[in-house]
Amino acid sequence: MNKTLSLSIFAVCASFFLISCIKDTDFDQTEDIALTPIVELDLIYFNLRADRFFDSINSNPILTVRDTTEIKFLDDTGLQESLKRAEFYFKFTNSIPRSFQVDFQFLSETNDTTYVSGTSVAEGAPATPVITEFIENVEGDDILEITKANKVVVSVTIPSSDENLEGTLNLKSKTTYFLEY
Repeated sequence: MNKTLSLSIFAVCASFFLISCIKDTDFDQTEDIALTPIVELDLIYFNLRADRFFDSINSNPILTVRDTTEIKFLDDTGLQESLKRAEFYFKFTNSIPRSFQVDFQFLSETNDTTYVSGTSVAEGAPATPVITEFIENVEGDDILEITKANKVVVSVTIPSSDENLEGTLNLKSKTTYFLEY
């Protein structure tokens, strides 16, 4: 390679470097940057058969069935400080010919209630299941209460039951957490 060609290539590269670096950068703008990740997690799911609502040994209806689920995701301090909003999505598929009241009670480690929500589930039929969807948005002061919870108790209440009741009540749910760092 001759000296003139090498010098020309160097001059062109140097001019590109100088031209591309002319714009001033304002490093004070870095304080305005916010990361806003969205995290989706499965929350609760169950498949309750109609016979769970009747005690066949004692021939008595069981009007409320309860289950507890741990929610360890909320116990992180960094997450608690960054959580801006939570959206709980519940999808019920009911083929039992009864309506239901479903309550969600969020509890702290010491079993103190931190947040409560609930919904009604429409009556279905064994041949024609009915879907009921419920969305609960939590933000503002309530979001702090949600972060204090480490478990959720689900109570499913049926108005009446007998030994001939058929069908299932299915629940699938997820939570979407909206964070800001």
